[in-house]
Amino acid sequence: MEHISRSELSILLVEPSDTQRKIISAMLAKEQIGRIETAGNVQSALEHIHKHGIDLVVSAMYFEDGTGLDLLKTIKQDDKTSSIAFMLVSSEFRPAKLEEFKQAGVVAILPKPFEPLHLTRALNATLDLLNAEELELELFDIQEVRVLLVDDSRMARNHIRRVLENMGLKKITEAENGAMALTFLKDHAFDLLVTDYNMPEMDGRELSEFVRYNPDTAHIPIIMVTSEANSAHMSNIQQTGVNALCDKPFESAEVRKMLSSLLGQ
Repeated sequence: MEHISRSELSILLVEPSDTQRKIISAMLAKEQIGRIETAGNVQSALEHIHKHGIDLVVSAMYFEDGTGLDLLKTIKQDDKTSSIAFMLVSSEFRPAKLEEFKQAGVVAILPKPFEPLHLTRALNATLDLLNAEELELELFDIQEVRVLLVDDSRMARNHIRRVLENMGLKKITEAENGAMALTFLKDHAFDLLVTDYNMPEMDGRELSEFVRYNPDTAHIPIIMVTSEANSAHMSNIQQTGVNALCDKPFESAEVRKMLSSLLGQ
């Protein structure tokens, strides 16, 4: 399969400040990005996206005619543009505001201002998402691995599914919450569970406890996906038998390592 390189990457930078557009454009140019277009608000960004082929949108948080979240949701809810990767660049630090972007399937969130190292990592994550590369396993045919994906956010599920499918995983069953996941677990066999932590009706912790303490499902490896993966209280989650914690945004390189470890045993 053909891979997109940095020099072939097409980026739309959406930033209301002329100064910030120049600064970020210069940093992207230093990363040897092939094509960098700019827009100053949500409407002009959407018009540009529909007229030109874009691989990645790099967007600020607030605009005169809306927010970066408005732009992101519009992109992700349209089948014609849903495959476009989205990166947020913002000085916003409130967890609740950033959580909305994480749930919507951003590829990266960068602080403003950010260091070149942050940008390099975010671009690498973008290329990992855009370039499918099948994972090779000794004990499994990756295309035959049965995955149960549980997340109450449809956009988050779409993003996670895309990452997994890029690695060759084809048999993916989706559930909107832990309670729905239980119905699938009772009737079907799975080789891997990928679940969100915060969900209504039954959260990821409760689901993981059920899976681990039920003799019929205790063997299933569990990856917990959460925006709180690095917080102190999440260490308690691993006591429920979760095999790995994965932070949101759901990065391909990190997930690849996890799958190699969990399914290669």
